[in-house]
Amino acid sequence: MKGFLYKDLGRIKYEDALARQTAAFDSLLAAKAADTEAPNRLFFCEHEPVLTIGKSGKDANLLVPEALLAEQGISFYHITRGGDITYHGPGQITGYPVFDLDSWQLGLKAYIDRLEEVIIRFLALYGLRGERLAGATGVWLEPQTARARKICAIGVKSSRFVTMHGFALNVNTDLRYFSLINPCGFKDKGVTSLEKELGEKANFEQAKQRLLSIFREMFP
Repeated sequence: MKGFLYKDLGRIKYEDALARQTAAFDSLLAAKAADTEAPNRLFFCEHEPVLTIGKSGKDANLLVPEALLAEQGISFYHITRGGDITYHGPGQITGYPVFDLDSWQLGLKAYIDRLEEVIIRFLALYGLRGERLAGATGVWLEPQTARARKICAIGVKSSRFVTMHGFALNVNTDLRYFSLINPCGFKDKGVTSLEKELGEKANFEQAKQRLLSIFREMFP
């Protein structure tokens, strides 16, 4: 089945969103094993403040004690996606494409390239030049300079070419939370947001609709 069903989960706790995407992931895998069809799904949401670390992440990239996170109301999860540690929270579009890549005859690398291209096209709508950085999945601004800063993190899990987890795009994100970590394991590169680059808050609902439109173009 090509295309996808879209659901905006709104502001949601990380574990609740994880349960939603895991159910969709398991459904797609079961359909594939039975040679039947189940829909691809795309979830957008905002999380309450949470740090997540991927299966290959290093605990040393969390720069404060876990007890301090609890005191500040920040959740912390070890999860099964690729990548290191990152932050999710209000003002960020966190996206979970639960896709059977066979729908578009994509391998995992080509899929991640296409996710990056979605974000690059989105940023271009705001006059920003998003770029890739070799060896560092995600989308960056000025990646080859001392001002290199990440605006979108990407971390994916796949099984039999069915995906879950996804991307975190900083729109109106409070970037101070990133001081608690080495974002994505980097000590020498910064993070940014659409708000910081534009000098004003972006229309969040409009940003989601623009991003969704590009997803529909890139994953028809």
